This record gives sequence, structure tokens and C-alpha cells, in this order.
Amino acid sequence: MRNSISENVKRVRESIAEAALKSGRKPGDVMLLAASKTKTSDLIREAIAAGVDAVGENRVQEMMEKHAQGAYIGAPLHFIGHMQSNKASRIVGVCDIIESVGSVALLERIGKKAISLGISQNVLIEVNIGREQQKSGIMPEQVSEMLDAAAHAEGVKILGLMAIPPINDENENNCYYFDKMFQLFIDISKKKYDNVSMEFLSMGMSDSYTDAIRAGANIVRVGSAIFGVR
Repeated sequence: MRNSISENVKRVRESIAEAALKSGRKPGDVMLLAASKTKTSDLIREAIAAGVDAVGENRVQEMMEKHAQGAYIGAPLHFIGHMQSNKASRIVGVCDIIESVGSVALLERIGKKAISLGISQNVLIEVNIGREQQKSGIMPEQVSEMLDAAAHAEGVKILGLMAIPPINDENENNCYYFDKMFQLFIDISKKKYDNVSMEFLSMGMSDSYTDAIRAGANIVRVGSAIFGVR
């Protein structure tokens, strides 16, 4: 018999607590984000009722349909998927945080839309930490250049970094990339850019979130461990 979503959330919370304590932090310092791609509005409401901290969607159209159904009421909404520039303006003001901003052009487009709405949109900068050609995000050495641009950008607020490391079966490989991201996060935090607040480091999914937390992540994007395997 499959576990209920509430049971799964409880189990994930216990694992988060253990990993957080091992990294010298409190369990409440880590945000549990339910990655809800392909999940129905009813399942998302169930996850929110079970106590997840936020919900994350990968696809703009799917997110907008569920948003119209009231699926995310009671939890902050993050966009965590690849962002096409021509769709960026649709989700500005809808999401609490857009996590997958991987270019200056995209950042400027989001800012322009936010200004037109009279708001400031919170974003994370997506880093292609594994230097994979098929993935979005900026290269690690380009982060400083992008944050220089962000310092003068209007309509946006940079709240941290996000990464999706290469898929690995070996925990050691996952930890290598998580450690690199955390060091980048710390280095940026020391530089004190204008309009940049290094509050969040988003990395780690269902098969790697405990390793990510031990490395320093404070947002983990968990899908199958909450909703079950697709």
C-alpha cells in the first residue's frame, strides 16, 4: 500500500531535521519545497495541508492553469523550471520566487514586467554548476558579472542561487557539486552586491536533498519523495 502524502511529508521532514542538525543548523532553517510537476491541484492542496513550506512548478502553462484553480493557496509559489524568455512576463507577480533566472536578458525582462505591475519580483540566479551544454543557467565564473548587472536592475531582487547538478548515482559526485555551489554562495555573500541578498541556496531533489542540506542548501526541491514516483 502506498504511503499517504502526509506520511511522506513527515518522513521527509525527519530526514531534513537530521541533515540540518548534522550541518549545525535547525530543521526550520531549511525550506521544504514540493516539486509538483504533473501533479493535480488536489494533490498539491494535500501536500500544503501536510505542511510543506512552498510549492514549485516547472512549466508555465501548467502552473498558470493550477493557479487559476487555487491549487497553491496557503503556500508560497516558486517557478523552478527552465524559463523561456518569451514566457517570463506571464509569471511575474504570480510566483513568490522565480528560481531559474539564468541570463541578464531574462533578468531584465522580468524586471521590466515587474515595473509595469508596480512590484519587485524576487528571483534566484540559476548556476550551471556542472557546465552541461543541455542545461540552462550561467557558468560559475559569470555569476559576478551577472550580479554586477543585477545591482543596477530595477523591478527585481536577487535572493540567492539555485542549481541542478548533473545526475549522478554516486553520492560522492553529488556532494562535489553541492560543495562547489556552497563555496560560490559564500564567496558572493562576502562581496555585498547592491540589490542582492544571499538568503537562499536552492539545490537537492528527492534522491539527494539530505546531501544538499549537509553541504549548505536551505531550499530543497522534493517531488517523488512526497507525491510518489510518477
